[in-house]
Amino acid sequence: MFKGKSVKRILVGVSVLSLMVLAGCTRQEPAKTAAPEKGKAIKIGVSMDDLRLERWQHDRDLFTAKAKELGAEVVVQSANGDDQTQFSQCENLISQGVNVLVIIPHNGDSLAPIIEQAHKAGVKVLAYDRLITKSDVDYYISFDNIKVGEMQAKAISTLVPKGNYFLMGGSPTDNNAKMFRQGQMNVLQPLIDKGDIKVIGDQWAKDWLPEEALKIMENGLTANNNKIDAVVASNDSTAGGAIQALAAQGLEGKVPISGQDAELAACQRVVEGKQTMTVYKPIKDLATAAAEAAVKIAKGETVKTEGKVNNGKIDVPSILLAPIAVDAKNMVETVIKDGYNKLEEVFKNVPKDKWPKI
Repeated sequence: MFKGKSVKRILVGVSVLSLMVLAGCTRQEPAKTAAPEKGKAIKIGVSMDDLRLERWQHDRDLFTAKAKELGAEVVVQSANGDDQTQFSQCENLISQGVNVLVIIPHNGDSLAPIIEQAHKAGVKVLAYDRLITKSDVDYYISFDNIKVGEMQAKAISTLVPKGNYFLMGGSPTDNNAKMFRQGQMNVLQPLIDKGDIKVIGDQWAKDWLPEEALKIMENGLTANNNKIDAVVASNDSTAGGAIQALAAQGLEGKVPISGQDAELAACQRVVEGKQTMTVYKPIKDLATAAAEAAVKIAKGETVKTEGKVNNGKIDVPSILLAPIAVDAKNMVETVIKDGYNKLEEVFKNVPKDKWPKI
């Protein structure tokens, strides 16, 4: 008969051996890239945050056109600003057998599990314009978003070096909004520390919605008896909402305000003197580069990157493009020259004798 201690030793040994065998049986090999079958077109899945916004319609059309030119099939789905919908749509795209997944995240913090699912299926992921945080996302392509924020703050602080500032941030779930704010504060903080600038309001607009910005600005004006000298708005839609509130108080065109995205309505406001500036991010360059990268990723080819951006977990190989500050003076040579918006549309509310000669 075995004594108690001997039995315990045997049982422990058997348990350890069983675990080792089980681990060996269940060990998974790293997933291979889901390369297209010979003779079949590359299939790219694109999950977009919200096609209700004009900006993303441009991206979709340009990306799709370039990808098709390169022989790829593109499947686009829009989540209309809903996290759960986007998550489900990404799962659906993976199940459709896409070779690469391109994501414009609504909430960059919530999609890490999708990256894991994609990798298990052998699908690599390219984060488009917005970073997917705390994940092993494969690539990131965007503009230098800190530079965007610096351009916004510099344009406004040059016009208003002293006074009461209102900061209109973007969506709190969008990592880009945080990067814009970082850039803005790079410029504003020294002036705040000197006492030249006083921040009397700092709010973030849910989902970048103009109606949210309108309510925020209305409340800000009321709380400060309309004594706001400048507004640093993080994009054109929030600028539009803020300008609507300013207009109701007779302050439209009197309070400098920034923007970003070169949306048609914003470009119109800029040349009309209602909005100080916007930041033009040549979307054609971004969409084209993203489509080219997606096709290369699908083929297993090397993608040239310019550096890395930390997403809270890893340093993500990144392609970062240069943004361009735009005001009424250089509108023609930037946004209009590139064909992003047409001259007759941008200047339609301006007397024709004041249109630029091109």
